[in-house]
Amino acid sequence: MRVILIAIAVLVFIGANSAYIVNEAEQVIITQFGEPIGDPVSSPGLKFKIPFVHTVHRFEKRVLEWDGDPNELPTKDKRFIWVDAYARWQITDPLQFFKRVRDERGARTRLDDILDGETRNAIANSNLVEVIRTSNRTPVRGELLPEDEVTLSAIVQGREEIRQLVLAASQSRTSDLGIEILDVQFKRINYVAEVQQKVYERMISERKRIADRFRSEGEGEASRILGERDRELKRIQSEAYRSAREIRGTADATATDIYAEAYGRSAQSREFYQFIKTMETLEATFDEDSRLIMSTDGEYFRYLKNSGR
Repeated sequence: MRVILIAIAVLVFIGANSAYIVNEAEQVIITQFGEPIGDPVSSPGLKFKIPFVHTVHRFEKRVLEWDGDPNELPTKDKRFIWVDAYARWQITDPLQFFKRVRDERGARTRLDDILDGETRNAIANSNLVEVIRTSNRTPVRGELLPEDEVTLSAIVQGREEIRQLVLAASQSRTSDLGIEILDVQFKRINYVAEVQQKVYERMISERKRIADRFRSEGEGEASRILGERDRELKRIQSEAYRSAREIRGTADATATDIYAEAYGRSAQSREFYQFIKTMETLEATFDEDSRLIMSTDGEYFRYLKNSGR
Protein backbone atom coordinates (compact mmCIF):
# COMPACT_ATOMS: atom_id res chain seq x y z
CA MET A 1 0.00 0.00 0.00
CA ARG A 2 2.84 2.36 0.84
CA VAL A 3 4.44 1.71 -2.53
CA ILE A 4 1.12 2.33 -4.28
CA LEU A 5 0.65 5.64 -2.49
CA ILE A 6 4.17 6.73 -3.38
CA ALA A 7 3.60 5.77 -6.99
CA ILE A 8 0.33 7.73 -7.09
CA ALA A 9 2.01 10.79 -5.59
CA VAL A 10 4.81 10.57 -8.15
CA LEU A 11 2.31 10.29 -10.99
CA VAL A 12 0.34 13.31 -9.68
CA PHE A 13 3.54 15.31 -9.38
CA ILE A 14 4.60 14.34 -12.90
CA GLY A 15 1.12 15.12 -14.24
CA ALA A 16 1.12 18.52 -12.57
CA ASN A 17 4.45 19.33 -14.19
CA SER A 18 3.24 18.07 -17.53
CA ALA A 19 0.29 20.47 -17.85
CA TYR A 20 0.05 24.26 -17.78
CA ILE A 21 -2.69 26.79 -18.42
CA VAL A 22 -2.44 29.77 -20.75
CA ASN A 23 -4.94 32.56 -20.03
CA GLU A 24 -6.28 35.18 -22.43
CA ALA A 25 -3.74 37.85 -21.49
CA GLU A 26 -0.65 35.66 -21.89
CA GLN A 27 1.55 34.17 -24.57
CA VAL A 28 4.01 31.41 -23.84
CA ILE A 29 7.20 29.96 -25.22
CA ILE A 30 8.70 26.63 -24.14
CA THR A 31 12.42 26.19 -23.59
CA GLN A 32 14.40 22.97 -23.29
CA PHE A 33 17.51 23.37 -21.20
CA GLY A 34 17.39 27.13 -21.84
CA GLU A 35 16.84 26.94 -25.59
CA PRO A 36 13.41 27.81 -27.03
CA ILE A 37 11.63 25.07 -28.92
CA GLY A 38 8.53 25.10 -31.05
CA ASP A 39 6.30 28.06 -31.86
CA PRO A 40 4.94 30.52 -29.31
CA VAL A 41 1.66 29.53 -27.71
CA SER A 42 -0.88 32.34 -27.76
CA SER A 43 -4.21 30.52 -27.68
CA PRO A 44 -5.70 30.19 -24.18
CA GLY A 45 -6.45 26.81 -22.60
CA LEU A 46 -4.84 23.74 -21.04
CA LYS A 47 -1.50 22.80 -22.60
CA PHE A 48 1.03 19.98 -22.02
CA LYS A 49 4.83 19.73 -21.93
CA ILE A 50 7.54 17.30 -20.98
CA PRO A 51 8.01 17.55 -17.22
CA PHE A 52 11.41 18.53 -15.81
CA VAL A 53 12.70 19.12 -19.34
CA HIS A 54 10.53 21.89 -20.70
CA THR A 55 10.20 25.26 -18.98
CA VAL A 56 7.28 27.65 -19.48
CA HIS A 57 8.02 31.36 -20.04
CA ARG A 58 5.00 33.65 -19.89
CA PHE A 59 4.78 37.06 -21.54
CA GLU A 60 2.08 39.72 -21.57
CA LYS A 61 -0.15 39.87 -24.59
CA ARG A 62 -1.73 43.17 -23.50
CA VAL A 63 -0.45 46.69 -24.13
CA LEU A 64 2.30 47.72 -21.70
CA GLU A 65 3.39 51.19 -20.63
CA TRP A 66 6.71 52.93 -20.54
CA ASP A 67 6.98 56.09 -18.43
CA GLY A 68 10.26 57.90 -18.85
CA ASP A 69 11.95 60.19 -16.37
CA PRO A 70 11.89 63.97 -17.02
CA ASN A 71 15.10 65.03 -18.77
CA GLU A 72 16.69 68.42 -19.30
CA LEU A 73 17.23 68.68 -23.05
CA PRO A 74 18.64 71.45 -25.28
CA THR A 75 16.72 72.61 -28.34
CA LYS A 76 18.16 73.63 -31.69
CA ASP A 77 18.04 77.32 -30.67
CA LYS A 78 19.96 76.59 -27.44
CA ARG A 79 17.00 76.66 -25.07
CA PHE A 80 17.05 74.18 -22.21
CA ILE A 81 13.70 72.60 -21.39
CA TRP A 82 12.35 69.74 -19.29
CA VAL A 83 10.75 67.00 -21.39
CA ASP A 84 8.65 64.24 -19.83
CA ALA A 85 7.46 61.56 -22.27
CA TYR A 86 5.62 58.25 -22.10
CA ALA A 87 4.94 55.41 -24.53
CA ARG A 88 2.79 52.32 -25.04
CA TRP A 89 4.33 49.09 -26.35
CA GLN A 90 3.44 45.47 -26.94
CA ILE A 91 5.25 42.16 -27.28
CA THR A 92 4.47 41.04 -30.83
CA ASP A 93 7.02 38.23 -31.21
CA PRO A 94 7.58 36.49 -27.88
CA LEU A 95 10.25 34.16 -29.29
CA GLN A 96 12.36 37.03 -30.62
CA PHE A 97 11.62 38.96 -27.45
CA PHE A 98 12.96 36.11 -25.33
CA LYS A 99 16.08 35.76 -27.44
CA ARG A 100 16.94 39.47 -27.37
CA VAL A 101 15.83 40.84 -24.02
CA ARG A 102 14.71 37.74 -22.05
CA ASP A 103 12.03 39.47 -19.95
CA GLU A 104 10.18 42.74 -19.35
CA ARG A 105 12.92 44.16 -17.14
CA GLY A 106 15.43 43.79 -19.95
CA ALA A 107 12.91 45.26 -22.40
CA ARG A 108 12.34 48.34 -20.23
CA THR A 109 16.09 48.89 -20.01
CA ARG A 110 16.35 48.82 -23.81
CA LEU A 111 13.31 51.08 -24.15
CA ASP A 112 14.87 53.61 -21.79
CA ASP A 113 17.89 53.85 -24.08
CA ILE A 114 15.90 53.90 -27.33
CA LEU A 115 13.03 56.24 -26.42
CA ASP A 116 15.15 58.67 -24.39
CA GLY A 117 17.75 58.79 -27.14
CA GLU A 118 15.26 59.37 -29.95
CA THR A 119 13.45 62.02 -27.91
CA ARG A 120 16.74 63.79 -27.25
CA ASN A 121 17.65 63.71 -30.95
CA ALA A 122 14.26 65.05 -32.05
CA ILE A 123 14.31 67.90 -29.52
CA ALA A 124 17.91 68.80 -30.37
CA ASN A 125 17.00 69.12 -34.07
CA SER A 126 13.97 71.37 -33.46
CA ASN A 127 13.49 74.92 -32.25
CA LEU A 128 11.58 75.64 -29.09
CA VAL A 129 8.51 77.01 -30.89
CA GLU A 130 8.31 73.80 -32.94
CA VAL A 131 8.39 71.68 -29.78
CA ILE A 132 5.61 73.73 -28.19
CA ARG A 133 3.32 74.39 -31.15
CA THR A 134 1.60 71.90 -33.42
CA SER A 135 0.82 73.93 -36.54
CA ASN A 136 0.97 77.37 -38.14
CA ARG A 137 -2.28 78.96 -37.08
CA THR A 138 -3.62 82.47 -37.35
CA PRO A 139 -3.69 84.07 -33.90
CA VAL A 140 -7.04 85.38 -32.76
CA ARG A 141 -7.04 88.75 -31.05
CA GLY A 142 -8.62 88.65 -27.66
CA GLU A 143 -11.11 91.21 -26.46
CA LEU A 144 -8.60 92.34 -23.83
CA LEU A 145 -5.98 93.25 -26.45
CA PRO A 146 -7.86 94.77 -29.37
CA GLU A 147 -5.00 97.07 -30.34
CA ASP A 148 -2.05 94.73 -29.82
CA GLU A 149 -0.58 93.10 -32.89
CA VAL A 150 -0.21 89.39 -32.14
CA THR A 151 2.18 87.50 -34.42
CA LEU A 152 3.49 83.95 -34.29
CA SER A 153 6.69 82.75 -35.88
CA ALA A 154 6.28 80.28 -38.73
CA ILE A 155 7.35 76.70 -37.99
CA VAL A 156 8.50 73.95 -40.35
CA GLN A 157 7.35 71.08 -38.17
CA GLY A 158 5.30 71.15 -35.01
CA ARG A 159 5.08 69.03 -31.89
CA GLU A 160 2.91 66.42 -33.60
CA GLU A 161 5.48 65.94 -36.38
CA ILE A 162 8.26 65.67 -33.79
CA ARG A 163 6.25 63.04 -31.93
CA GLN A 164 5.75 61.10 -35.15
CA LEU A 165 9.50 61.24 -35.82
CA VAL A 166 10.27 59.85 -32.36
CA LEU A 167 7.66 57.11 -32.84
CA ALA A 168 8.95 56.09 -36.29
CA ALA A 169 12.60 56.06 -35.18
CA SER A 170 11.77 54.05 -32.06
CA GLN A 171 9.73 51.51 -34.03
CA SER A 172 12.58 50.94 -36.45
CA ARG A 173 14.98 50.25 -33.58
CA THR A 174 12.67 47.89 -31.69
CA SER A 175 11.43 45.82 -34.63
CA ASP A 176 14.17 43.18 -34.12
CA LEU A 177 13.40 42.92 -30.40
CA GLY A 178 9.96 41.40 -30.85
CA ILE A 179 8.47 44.69 -29.59
CA GLU A 180 6.15 47.16 -31.30
CA ILE A 181 5.99 50.76 -30.07
CA LEU A 182 2.33 51.68 -30.39
CA ASP A 183 2.40 55.29 -29.28
CA VAL A 184 4.71 57.99 -27.96
CA GLN A 185 3.44 61.16 -26.33
CA PHE A 186 4.95 64.19 -24.60
CA LYS A 187 3.48 64.32 -21.13
CA ARG A 188 4.95 67.68 -20.20
CA ILE A 189 7.31 70.28 -21.70
CA ASN A 190 8.51 73.13 -19.51
CA TYR A 191 11.35 75.58 -19.07
CA VAL A 192 14.16 74.90 -16.64
CA ALA A 193 13.96 76.79 -13.35
CA GLU A 194 16.26 79.66 -14.37
CA VAL A 195 14.49 80.34 -17.64
CA GLN A 196 11.06 79.74 -16.12
CA GLN A 197 11.56 82.56 -13.61
CA LYS A 198 12.51 84.96 -16.41
CA VAL A 199 9.46 83.93 -18.39
CA TYR A 200 7.21 84.58 -15.40
CA GLU A 201 8.79 87.99 -14.86
CA ARG A 202 8.27 88.88 -18.52
CA MET A 203 4.64 87.72 -18.34
CA ILE A 204 4.08 89.81 -15.19
CA SER A 205 5.65 92.85 -16.86
CA GLU A 206 3.43 92.39 -19.91
CA ARG A 207 0.30 92.08 -17.77
CA LYS A 208 1.27 95.23 -15.87
CA ARG A 209 1.77 97.09 -19.14
CA ILE A 210 -1.68 96.05 -20.33
CA ALA A 211 -3.19 96.98 -16.94
CA ASP A 212 -1.53 100.42 -17.08
CA ARG A 213 -2.91 100.95 -20.57
CA PHE A 214 -6.42 99.99 -19.47
CA ARG A 215 -6.09 102.21 -16.40
CA SER A 216 -4.95 105.15 -18.55
CA GLU A 217 -7.82 104.60 -20.97
CA GLY A 218 -10.24 104.41 -18.05
CA GLU A 219 -8.93 107.66 -16.55
CA GLY A 220 -9.22 109.36 -19.94
CA GLU A 221 -12.79 108.11 -20.35
CA ALA A 222 -13.62 109.28 -16.82
CA SER A 223 -12.23 112.75 -17.59
CA ARG A 224 -14.25 112.87 -20.79
CA ILE A 225 -17.45 111.90 -18.97
CA LEU A 226 -16.81 114.47 -16.22
CA GLY A 227 -16.11 117.15 -18.83
CA GLU A 228 -19.33 116.35 -20.69
CA ARG A 229 -21.21 116.40 -17.40
CA ASP A 230 -19.85 119.84 -16.44
CA ARG A 231 -20.53 121.18 -19.92
CA GLU A 232 -24.08 119.83 -19.87
CA LEU A 233 -24.62 121.25 -16.38
CA LYS A 234 -23.44 124.70 -17.48
CA ARG A 235 -25.65 124.51 -20.56
CA ILE A 236 -28.67 123.63 -18.45
CA GLN A 237 -27.90 126.43 -15.98
CA SER A 238 -27.39 128.90 -18.82
CA GLU A 239 -30.65 127.94 -20.46
CA ALA A 240 -32.43 128.10 -17.12
CA TYR A 241 -30.98 131.55 -16.40
CA ARG A 242 -31.95 132.76 -19.87
CA SER A 243 -35.44 131.35 -19.48
CA ALA A 244 -35.72 133.00 -16.07
CA ARG A 245 -34.60 136.34 -17.47
CA GLU A 246 -37.01 136.01 -20.38
CA ILE A 247 -39.87 135.21 -18.00
CA ARG A 248 -38.88 138.08 -15.73
CA GLY A 249 -38.61 140.44 -18.70
CA THR A 250 -42.00 139.34 -20.01
CA ALA A 251 -43.50 139.80 -16.58
CA ASP A 252 -41.97 143.30 -16.26
CA ALA A 253 -43.22 144.20 -19.70
CA THR A 254 -46.69 142.98 -18.83
CA ALA A 255 -46.60 144.87 -15.55
CA THR A 256 -45.43 148.00 -17.36
CA ASP A 257 -48.27 147.68 -19.82
CA ILE A 258 -50.71 147.28 -16.97
CA TYR A 259 -49.27 150.29 -15.14
CA ALA A 260 -49.23 152.31 -18.33
CA GLU A 261 -52.82 151.38 -18.99
CA ALA A 262 -53.78 152.25 -15.43
CA TYR A 263 -51.90 155.53 -15.20
CA GLY A 264 -51.83 156.59 -18.81
CA ARG A 265 -55.34 157.96 -19.04
CA SER A 266 -54.20 161.56 -18.38
CA ALA A 267 -51.02 163.52 -18.53
CA GLN A 268 -50.97 163.91 -14.76
CA SER A 269 -51.45 160.20 -14.34
CA ARG A 270 -48.55 159.53 -16.69
CA GLU A 271 -46.37 161.97 -14.78
CA PHE A 272 -47.40 160.37 -11.51
CA TYR A 273 -46.58 156.95 -12.86
CA GLN A 274 -43.16 158.12 -13.98
CA PHE A 275 -42.59 159.66 -10.58
CA ILE A 276 -43.55 156.44 -8.78
CA LYS A 277 -41.25 154.34 -10.97
CA THR A 278 -38.44 156.82 -10.44
CA MET A 279 -38.85 156.65 -6.66
CA GLU A 280 -38.89 152.85 -6.80
CA THR A 281 -35.72 152.87 -8.82
CA LEU A 282 -34.17 155.32 -6.37
CA GLU A 283 -35.12 153.14 -3.44
CA ALA A 284 -33.67 150.04 -5.06
CA THR A 285 -30.46 151.83 -6.01
CA PHE A 286 -29.41 153.44 -2.68
CA ASP A 287 -29.46 152.32 0.94
CA GLU A 288 -29.53 154.30 4.22
CA ASP A 289 -25.81 155.01 4.22
CA SER A 290 -25.71 156.33 0.66
CA ARG A 291 -25.52 160.04 -0.13
CA LEU A 292 -27.10 161.44 -3.22
CA ILE A 293 -25.83 164.61 -4.87
CA MET A 294 -28.20 165.86 -7.55
CA SER A 295 -27.84 168.70 -9.96
CA THR A 296 -30.67 170.98 -10.84
CA ASP A 297 -30.74 169.46 -14.32
CA GLY A 298 -31.20 165.87 -13.07
CA GLU A 299 -34.42 163.89 -13.46
CA TYR A 300 -34.50 162.96 -9.78
CA PHE A 301 -34.29 166.62 -8.73
CA ARG A 302 -36.96 167.62 -11.21
CA TYR A 303 -39.38 165.04 -9.80
CA LEU A 304 -38.60 166.04 -6.21
CA LYS A 305 -39.06 169.72 -7.05
CA ASN A 306 -42.36 169.08 -8.81
CA SER A 307 -43.62 166.83 -5.98
CA GLY A 308 -43.42 169.76 -3.48
CA ARG A 309 -45.95 171.82 -5.38
